Amino acid sequence: MNIDQTPSATTELTVRGMTCASCVRRVERALRDVPGVEAATVNFATGRARVLAAGPGVAHDVLAKAIEAAGYQVARDTERAAQRADAEQRELRAIRRDLAIAAVLTVPLIVVAMAHGAIPGTDGAVGRWLQLVLATPVVFGPGLRFLRLAARALRRRTADMSTLVSIGTLAAWGYSTVAVVAPGVFPHGAHAAPHLYFEAAAAIITFVLLGKLLETRARRRLSDAVRGLVALVPMTARRRRGAREEDVPVEALAVDDLVAIRPGERIAIDGAIEEGQSAVDESMLTGESVPVDKGPGDAVFGGTQNHSGALVVRVTRVGGDTALARIVEAVEQAQGSRAPIARVADRVSAVFVPIVLAIATLAFAIWLAVDLSADGVAVAIERFVAVLVIACPCALGLATPAAVAVGTGRGAELGVLIKGGEALEAASRVDSVLLDKTGTVTEGRPRLTDVLDVSGRGESELLALVAAAERPSEHPIAAAIVDGARDRGLVLAQPTAFTMQPGLGLEARVGATLVRVGTRTWLEAAGVDASPLEPDAELLARGGRTPSFVAVDGALAGLVAVADRPTPAARAVVASLRAAGLEVAMVTGDRRATAEAIARELGIERVFAEVRPEDKARIVRDERARGRVVAMVGDGVNDAPALAAADVGIAIGTGTDIAVATADVALLRDGIAGLPRALGLARATLRTIRQNLFWAFVYNVVGIPLAAGVLYPATGWLLSPIVASAAMSLSSVSVLANSLRLRRFERRSRRADGTMGTTSPLLQPAG
Repeated sequence: MNIDQTPSATTELTVRGMTCASCVRRVERALRDVPGVEAATVNFATGRARVLAAGPGVAHDVLAKAIEAAGYQVARDTERAAQRADAEQRELRAIRRDLAIAAVLTVPLIVVAMAHGAIPGTDGAVGRWLQLVLATPVVFGPGLRFLRLAARALRRRTADMSTLVSIGTLAAWGYSTVAVVAPGVFPHGAHAAPHLYFEAAAAIITFVLLGKLLETRARRRLSDAVRGLVALVPMTARRRRGAREEDVPVEALAVDDLVAIRPGERIAIDGAIEEGQSAVDESMLTGESVPVDKGPGDAVFGGTQNHSGALVVRVTRVGGDTALARIVEAVEQAQGSRAPIARVADRVSAVFVPIVLAIATLAFAIWLAVDLSADGVAVAIERFVAVLVIACPCALGLATPAAVAVGTGRGAELGVLIKGGEALEAASRVDSVLLDKTGTVTEGRPRLTDVLDVSGRGESELLALVAAAERPSEHPIAAAIVDGARDRGLVLAQPTAFTMQPGLGLEARVGATLVRVGTRTWLEAAGVDASPLEPDAELLARGGRTPSFVAVDGALAGLVAVADRPTPAARAVVASLRAAGLEVAMVTGDRRATAEAIARELGIERVFAEVRPEDKARIVRDERARGRVVAMVGDGVNDAPALAAADVGIAIGTGTDIAVATADVALLRDGIAGLPRALGLARATLRTIRQNLFWAFVYNVVGIPLAAGVLYPATGWLLSPIVASAAMSLSSVSVLANSLRLRRFERRSRRADGTMGTTSPLLQPAG
């Protein structure tokens, strides 16, 4: 059984036996009727059910029994990806076998039927009995799968795609069988014997199986991205116990085990290097093509490639806790989610099959009323069968989940983790982008640029005091000051009584000296007049530097300034967003002059500066109140309130940091350069969903009346059941094929300078 139970009481199961959108509704209804279940969604394309339960959750056996009581099966496997792939392969082989049998019998049957006795030995009673002999094994052999599913649905007083196919097939076969065995039952019309529809019955089964084969093959490709990620992790690892090494399954490893990794091998677990040095290719996580030098104490991640040296790694995370496993889990959950636009198809599919049965019955009655002769009965049955067969709601059920599955899978391949259909749809509608500054549009590695001393101590002594006070801080500005002091050869003392006010500043004792570093407002609140240095601070800020005021023992002592330069890609990204019609603004806690200098360099016109972390969320809400669909882009940690308040929160960072982040979209590689790719993929996916829904609806709106013969009086057009069955199969395949086009999104090419280009625009104007 495919199950993933988390502290949020969410359970996932893989459901077998669903054939159309009506099945999805039935499984969801069965799960929601289980006491304690708050919500349940089922994805037709991936066959995954996701259940949210109240309190401690609902036992998975209870959920499985509810699904089985509704007439479906639950895959009882423990190794999700591998077992599901095996099951899909078995299903593919079974369909291929049934299709081969059906085709071998149907082709000569159609030839005999269409020859109308022109082939010697096929005329008269011989030919009619030959058709019966050829058709019957098809209907009750390969076609038995549909008859069983229909019978199961009938026992539960429901109807689905198999119901439509089975009724249509049995109607054509049953009428024709009676016409052969007891032709006198029907009054004779213009023909010596009633017309036969054996070829239609067999062709329906054959074409539906062909469609199922193509559909199954296409659906297997929906999860290619996940399979590709899973395949990166070796199945075994070389565990070291004292002087002995042994190959063990990865599942047998525990935290603190030692694992030996030879040159050229893939790393199987997350861990920290105990012995050895090497270069490790982490491109599958970070997108960085240059291997990263690693030594003792450095972290390594499962799925990455060891290059030149032998390593001994101490295991820190195993199984579902590894970075790659969390990314895989996030992608699988996203592929199994549903976009809000799918509600349209849900409402239609809820009543679709009963309406089709009613239309088919009405068409039969009208055609029968027009002509009660044998020919009239035959035509009425033909219309009845054609309506049932062409109206299969498979395409409608696949329209949204297929596109979401392919879109999120392609995103994973490109380093864009889109966490669900709702996030995907919201990202496609974004028209306003708010960018954090530090680490988002800038490198996130500020460097010390200026030291101004007005205390008489000298720049070196003042910098040594400031850097010592900043040592306990993890803020990037603090790191820049400390690194700058050390680069100048200064020895830094260990501070005491360290306190920090986020977004304002810090104070600490360095020896007997009290040092305060921060904004002018914060120093003045502590009784320090910082106004004499305001002109100098403003001049530094206009040059794109970030100044901090320094007070020593309650007196103004000077300024230190750092600069965090924009990333090479930031300006191109802003230009791309604006060209696509999006509003772009910067939101930062930095001084206005510094922020505006960076914004001018990047081409950003709107700047929200000197904003405290808690106020960023207010700015996001204000933008949404203007009627904008807002994406907030930040580092996923300091900007968490703003990310949560936005329509779409987009986090930037490495795969290891972002895999566990709560943002709607995570850019796992390439930093800000991945933003147009993410929004472009979301727009392309929603565009594909709209195309799928449009053609699924148009197919049924046009096909059903044509099959019923509505246009016959005016045009003489009638749709053969054979053509209807082929059209029905191709409708589902066309939806899947259209969705699979998303796998070609952003065809990348290596330029002469070694950078990655693209053969098509990533982010096109909306509309």
